[in-house]
Amino acid sequence: MQFASEVDLATKPGPVCVSVINMKGGVGKTTIAALLGSYAANHHRRVLTIDLDPQANLSQAYMRRQYRQFLDTRSPSIVEIFKGHRPPSDRMTSPSPLAVDEVVTNVKPWHLGSYFTSCRDNLQLIPSRFDFSDNLVGAVRPDPRVLARLIADKFQDKDLVLIDCAPTESIFTQAAYHASRYVLVPVKPEFFATIGFPLLNDSLAAFRRDNRGHQIDVIGVVINNAFYHGGNDGGPEKATAMEEIREEAKRNGWFIFQNEIPHSRGFPKVMRGGFSHLGNAPKFDVFATEFFQKLGLE
Repeated sequence: MQFASEVDLATKPGPVCVSVINMKGGVGKTTIAALLGSYAANHHRRVLTIDLDPQANLSQAYMRRQYRQFLDTRSPSIVEIFKGHRPPSDRMTSPSPLAVDEVVTNVKPWHLGSYFTSCRDNLQLIPSRFDFSDNLVGAVRPDPRVLARLIADKFQDKDLVLIDCAPTESIFTQAAYHASRYVLVPVKPEFFATIGFPLLNDSLAAFRRDNRGHQIDVIGVVINNAFYHGGNDGGPEKATAMEEIREEAKRNGWFIFQNEIPHSRGFPKVMRGGFSHLGNAPKFDVFATEFFQKLGLE
């Protein structure tokens, strides 16, 4: 089933590419990106996730204990993707070519309650490192089209590409835009909820002006931590924040997803690898179903 107003993208060649971004931090974008990737993989979609945030939270959540080994062995990451080569090391005495297979990590998809093992090869990650910004921000004109070319050249077999973005305007934001058809905007209904909306809208408008042949749209705004414990729906503070969110989204012409993501102690537990006593966390799948219907991938 699809929404009647949506274009069916499932029959189009190549993956659907979506950046998860908000210019305000702390809105749950990494958790949402991680759970959407797992949901799609568990529904037999071939998914590539890209950690474009120097904090590397998506990488740590997906790789768990392997992330420490990844750092200790200095394995290639998104840093080397932007550099375009592997630097000299204790094993290599000169710069060497970078093979994409060296960077991509297979991830076992989550399910809220148990693991699905039948789809374990469906989910892949290009991980980030803590030195991401240090390596690239000071570089001479880093190329913002690196990810777009990588996806075009190496990942046309995927159904979905999800890019987890940092909450700041930078060369990495531009790289995400160049690689994406859509932007998903998570927001929490709280004080200053929409502070990042004008910044994001202006950023996208500037990108469109400079890249007139590139179609990029906000697929929608998702309300995260929508209600709290004991049946409390957030009270007056949430109502005020929701009014601001609706007004700002309407001003920008952004769709708001009908299904909200509830507050749950289960989400941080899942990010740490725990899958018991998840509370409201399994209700995430209701939003995920709506999201993928809108993309034409359900």
